[in-house]
Amino acid sequence: MNYNETVDWMFNKLPMYQRIGAAAYKANLDTTIEILNHLGNPQHNFRSVHIAGTNGKGSVSHSLASVFQEAGYKTALYTSPHLRDFRERIRINGEMISEDKVVSFIKENKTKLEELELSFFEMTVAMAFDYFSKEKVDIAIIEVGMGGRLDSTNVIRPELSLITNISLDHVKFLGDDESKIAVEKAGIIKTETPVVIGETQERSKNVFIEKAKEKNSPIYFADKIIECRKNTTDNIEYQDFDIYKENTLYLKNLKYPLLGNYQKKNLATIICALDILRNKFNIEDNHIYEGLSKVVTNTGLMGRWQVINKKPLAIADTGHNVAGINEVVKQLSETKFDKLHFVLSVVNDKDIEGILKLLPDYADYYFCKADIPRGLDAEILADKARAVGLKGEVYASVRQAYETACNNAKDGDLVFVGGSNFTVAEVV
Repeated sequence: MNYNETVDWMFNKLPMYQRIGAAAYKANLDTTIEILNHLGNPQHNFRSVHIAGTNGKGSVSHSLASVFQEAGYKTALYTSPHLRDFRERIRINGEMISEDKVVSFIKENKTKLEELELSFFEMTVAMAFDYFSKEKVDIAIIEVGMGGRLDSTNVIRPELSLITNISLDHVKFLGDDESKIAVEKAGIIKTETPVVIGETQERSKNVFIEKAKEKNSPIYFADKIIECRKNTTDNIEYQDFDIYKENTLYLKNLKYPLLGNYQKKNLATIICALDILRNKFNIEDNHIYEGLSKVVTNTGLMGRWQVINKKPLAIADTGHNVAGINEVVKQLSETKFDKLHFVLSVVNDKDIEGILKLLPDYADYYFCKADIPRGLDAEILADKARAVGLKGEVYASVRQAYETACNNAKDGDLVFVGGSNFTVAEVV
């Protein structure tokens, strides 16, 4: 098989959560452990940082990877989902795994992959860990796919575990309240391994404290240690922060190109993690400044309050659950524009009513469906939206909705594209 045939086989032969949802979910690590045994347990051949959480994982993962790159470490990055190219999930020093490496991994292991009936995610994790081991990386930043305790990535022995935050998402699998979800996320906390919690949340903090105590692991709540004070600027290229550690200036005028006020929480988490990792790695202040300012170019991160067009101004964001959309709505309320054109598509297993109730009723909506099976039919989405007072028209595709919105937008208007990763993937 060539590369395209190989990727088609991966998508079609094996269940993939991001496309089909619940049918792809496995509630154990048995087959992950079996395939890694078959590969010689590559996950034990590199150092790592493990990152879980409901929102912010992607920004935090890419930012940490960028800093390690600037510090001179051969840095692997494993994330999900991808936006445009499967290979985005598996990178070393910002470079995606080659098409040839994807093809050769499947070719060499196809019999075993079929025998074990691996899920798409299990297979991808195995491919990543095998690649990182063979390439002898110095450090791998590993993002959890879903949950933590039973996630396929939860076979590593990290230098640091990190949990960004907890909110309701994937409730079919992880539980229907924050404390139940916290138990799943807390599953990545390892014995005598430091853990950073990004946000102190009343319903989850004790779960983390108890798990850390049980594992004899030092625990740090980033928002209690690090404060990011934003310096006033109208620059749409970056945000400028002064960083304080326990009320003492730690880093001055740090420039961060990930826009959106919600990034302040992620940045505090990143700085707290780096402060701990400096005890184990040679990371200087200049590596942090350079790494964070170059996170987009170093790692290829897309879809975080990303400016995708300037005339008219168009912004895309991958926020896709109630907590993520809430941050998007807050950011929109602080953004200057005459009229808002909102291109919206969601997947069918989210709290759709909860999301729609948060959205501004002053916008013109362009309802559409991303080109995946899990996408909610645009007509159904429009009906649900109109029931809560939102107005707009239905379009045949995300691209058609986006192009129509851009054509309708006048000077001073804003086009926003969001609702899911898959919506954004079709326009960035």
